[in-house]
Amino acid sequence: MRKIIVSAAAAALLASGSVAFAAVKHTTGTIKTFDATAMSLVLDDGSSFTLPKTFKDPGLQVGEKVRVSWDMSGKKKIAESVKITK
Repeated sequence: MRKIIVSAAAAALLASGSVAFAAVKHTTGTIKTFDATAMSLVLDDGSSFTLPKTFKDPGLQVGEKVRVSWDMSGKKKIAESVKITK
């Protein structure tokens, strides 16, 4: 019985850890629109992201290629970071 409990606890720990790592997604694309006031970013493929209040603009401009690291919050994609790529 003790082995079953330890095995179940280990499995639960591993499962929760893999879910945490799988939560952040990455998207690469070209900026279609960027609104620093509305805290929004839209890529050329139609992907739309909400930027957090703590977002620091690295000099984003329409037409630049970026990599967005994001996660879902309800039905919104929340950008955790946006980096300009070459």
